[in-house]
Amino acid sequence: MGAAALVGATAGPGSAVAARAARAGRNPRLRRAPGTRPRTDLAAGTDQVPPIQHIVVVMMENHSFDNILGVTGRGDGLTLGSDGLPTNTNPDGTGSLIRSFPMPTECQNNGIGNDWKVAHEAFDGGTNQGFVTSTSAEAMGYLTHRDLPFTVSMAKRFPVADRYFCSVMAQTDPNRRYLIAGTSLGLIDDSFPTALPPNGVIFESFNDHGITWKDYYSNLPTLGVFLPLLSDPALARGLAPVDQFYADAASGNLPSFSLVEPNYTTQSEENPQDVQFGDQFLGQVVNAVMSGPDWPSTMLIWTYDEHGGYYDHVPPPPAIPPDDVPPALVAGDPPGGFDRYGFRVPAGVVSPYARRDFVSHTVYDHTSILKTVEVKWNLPALTHRDANANDLFDMLDLTRRPAFLRPPHLHAAANPLTRDGCLTTGPGVIPPPSAIIPA
Repeated sequence: MGAAALVGATAGPGSAVAARAARAGRNPRLRRAPGTRPRTDLAAGTDQVPPIQHIVVVMMENHSFDNILGVTGRGDGLTLGSDGLPTNTNPDGTGSLIRSFPMPTECQNNGIGNDWKVAHEAFDGGTNQGFVTSTSAEAMGYLTHRDLPFTVSMAKRFPVADRYFCSVMAQTDPNRRYLIAGTSLGLIDDSFPTALPPNGVIFESFNDHGITWKDYYSNLPTLGVFLPLLSDPALARGLAPVDQFYADAASGNLPSFSLVEPNYTTQSEENPQDVQFGDQFLGQVVNAVMSGPDWPSTMLIWTYDEHGGYYDHVPPPPAIPPDDVPPALVAGDPPGGFDRYGFRVPAGVVSPYARRDFVSHTVYDHTSILKTVEVKWNLPALTHRDANANDLFDMLDLTRRPAFLRPPHLHAAANPLTRDGCLTTGPGVIPPPSAIIPA
């Protein structure tokens, strides 16, 4: 069941979104509009994918596809030379090149960034050759199975997507706004909007159609990216501490939709954290789902909010703007709009129905998660972006007996207690001398 087979309304030919699509050589009459249901002949709230009764989403922070999965052999990763090491490089601005290198430890510096200016400089007009000069050589570092044993093991057994892009070439909060609202309302940084999304957030749509949900949070709920929503009683009822997730998974009481959030201070993998704590968290969540009574009917989606400043070799392609709200640029910001995705981020699906040995090359972004739940429950789209996004169901095979009804054995997650020295001693020499190709 893919989005391409769905029939819906189109964007109005006179709209600014349609005009931009036409200028880009796309046919605006083939585009679906906000409010469009995947099946216009069925009522909103109709369950279209009965084998999946629980969708669980885990969104970590600040890593690119190449940084996490680039050397796993899964999908379009880093290019390996005859020595088995990546050959990808970026200029350092002094005539030398910095070659992709394994991070010396599981810890990170604060030497990279992800704001609008830095990201567009890294994009460098589509060459992706500005990662080092926009921040530092740390951008070329990558992680391996030694650093993230559970994450890599999971990515090798279950489907991954090698064309999953973050929604906007900007920071955390704008991308998380796309996850729940399909738009950042023009914001390109972590400031708070002065308005609420005109078509609401997906949690409101769940409430409208009797779909159960929880935002299980550790210290910050994603709902808070639209701060006033935290004081809405109908939405606040959906907030729960993350410990409740583990209890609900164990007892077979997961809601229809779960957003499970790490501790953003210690477990999200944002720099300068020790990424082992993130691997441990992801392992706890996935193992709780796989060992719980709801596993036979669950689809777990994992991804990262944005690239964090780490190198990726695939230039983000054009995207459909979510609305007619332009980016809130300030002096010094490079020109641009919401008609291009951000950089690739790691993403995949864990489910008993997951396809074996599968890599999806379909273009996704965070609004593909919105599209997935919209397809599942025939919900109206929130913006032009999610209306036209591809859903994630191509990573499942719902026509056969589930391939992973018995969950596979995955590598144990990292144990930070056995290798926690980098938080005290530092992340090591970045870049290592071997990564520098002198002029």
